[in-house]
Amino acid sequence: MPLPAIAFIRPAAYAAAMSAPKPPCPLCSGSARPYHRDARRDYLQCESCDLIFVPPHQHLDVAATRAFYDTHENALDDPGYRRFLGRLFTPLAQRLPPGASGLDFGCGPAPALVAMFSEAGFAMRAYDPLFAPDATALEQPYDFITSSEVFEHLAEPGAEIARLSGLLRPGGWLGVMTKRVRDRGAFAQWHYIRDPTHICFYSDTTFRFIANQHGLELELAGADVALLRKPAA
Repeated sequence: MPLPAIAFIRPAAYAAAMSAPKPPCPLCSGSARPYHRDARRDYLQCESCDLIFVPPHQHLDVAATRAFYDTHENALDDPGYRRFLGRLFTPLAQRLPPGASGLDFGCGPAPALVAMFSEAGFAMRAYDPLFAPDATALEQPYDFITSSEVFEHLAEPGAEIARLSGLLRPGGWLGVMTKRVRDRGAFAQWHYIRDPTHICFYSDTTFRFIANQHGLELELAGADVALLRKPAA
């Protein structure tokens, strides 16, 4: 399916944009500098937390975002999709006590992680602003929270991560799956930036910043999985 229409960036417009004040980092409000540009979007890098982000005026609107999400063909019982999610499920489940309760934040239309953890004996709830908008799921504490292929979509990651951290009980885990930035050369060729709904990109440095900011312990459990633990009281 073709990508949603986004105006291509003309050189003169790009030069004007680069000389204009840069928007603050949506994770930490730090200052940003140009990092990369392609035919569709600009990418800025925070000088404080290393987050790379697309300026807000180049984000898709809600209708276009929903239309793009609706092209995904994930299913609860798809073995390939479950193997993919296993990269987060397996290391996180190994760290959880029996009977732990969890939230899948950004579950999408096919909440396979909810099913996988439920089948393993954990009590689960789901939240997604488009597909499962039950705000009461964000009003109770949890022993663990999962967020698979969600952080790259967040327009306000600072506020959302603070909310998720606040929902964790002492000793609780936040399990995040999102592909991480390696370097500038790889970024320019990266398939991950071709998805027009991906607007934030995290590096190892960014996750260390998040851990330090919220007093969490960080484990990088693979190339695209970060596990953050709230210390026990």
